[in-house]
Amino acid sequence: MTEFWLISAPGEKTCQQTWDKLMLATTRTNNLSTNNKFNIPDLKVVLVFYYDVNTKEELSLAHVVKKVAQYMADVLEDSRDKVQENLLANGVDLVTYISRFQWDMAKYPIKQSLKNISEIISKQATQIDNDLKARASAYNNLKGNLQNLERKNAGSLLTRSLADIVKKDDFVLDSEYLVTMLVVVPKTGYADWQKTYETLAEMVVPRSTKLLFEDIDSGLFSVTLFRKAIDDFKHKARENKFTVREFLYNEEEMKADKEEMTRLSTDKKKQFGPLVRWLKVNFSEAFIAWIHIKALRVFVESVLRYGLPVNFQAMLLQPNKKNMKKLREVLNDLYKHLDSSAAIIDAAMDIPGLNLSQQEYYPYVYYKIDCNLLDFKV
Repeated sequence: MTEFWLISAPGEKTCQQTWDKLMLATTRTNNLSTNNKFNIPDLKVVLVFYYDVNTKEELSLAHVVKKVAQYMADVLEDSRDKVQENLLANGVDLVTYISRFQWDMAKYPIKQSLKNISEIISKQATQIDNDLKARASAYNNLKGNLQNLERKNAGSLLTRSLADIVKKDDFVLDSEYLVTMLVVVPKTGYADWQKTYETLAEMVVPRSTKLLFEDIDSGLFSVTLFRKAIDDFKHKARENKFTVREFLYNEEEMKADKEEMTRLSTDKKKQFGPLVRWLKVNFSEAFIAWIHIKALRVFVESVLRYGLPVNFQAMLLQPNKKNMKKLREVLNDLYKHLDSSAAIIDAAMDIPGLNLSQQEYYPYVYYKIDCNLLDFKV
């Protein structure tokens, strides 16, 4: 997706002049970025508000936003290429939401202090994160149990469940003396099996073998013998590279397994729709809260840097990828007069009020908004 640079610079005679200067430098004579004004309302200025709180909450919210997005991709499974169309904020795509950002007065009343607004957002993020953990745990357990059953019914004849392959008619049942064995024979060994199976033990019933099922490599054969010959038959079969599968035909157990798989599959389908809807709603909530925290940080740092009364223009730049370096140089030329020390500040220095946690410091307020929220490309 897209990267944005959220910056602010002090107002000239008017904030409009600050905006016009940026537009002239970055768009009218070249094509360095696509710009939008970023509207931050007049928030309550309380200088005792601790700037670090915003930093922690933004990191926490960014983590929640990414977790919800990634989990939605996981839940969509084979349809994960459609995840992007489900990652919306207020019903619009993320680029549109950020570009047209408007402060949500109902959720985050500006009459409240910055600290209170920050706490509202923090509680919201914690609630979403806790709910996600609970919902993901329940759905993952269901999905895991279903996958375990599905794995039993897939794979090689040497390991997979045989319950859905065999039928009651394939077995001699309720006999005191006779038993039906199931043997996996490599396809290359079919001829050897037909020649030798009757001689693998003394009491094998002649012409009793039958091919029940085949996969790519092997076939599943049944053979009937006397119970007293089981051990000898197994030993000789192993010597001839035939694999006897331990299997007891039990209709009740087989029926219970099939019913369990049907139940789990039905439950997964029932939970899928409501879970995706919850993820869509709460991704939107978390993303909106995250952008509001970005706005809070821009406001606080702008006040700390440019002073009172509040007079700055927040601006959203969508850099042209090919011209990022040039854009950075143009911005530096435009705003270097704001802080001559910016070029020599060591990012490892801990200076209160400065945005050094991102390992980047410029003479203007700067925050990156990275909308690449997934660990894979869609």
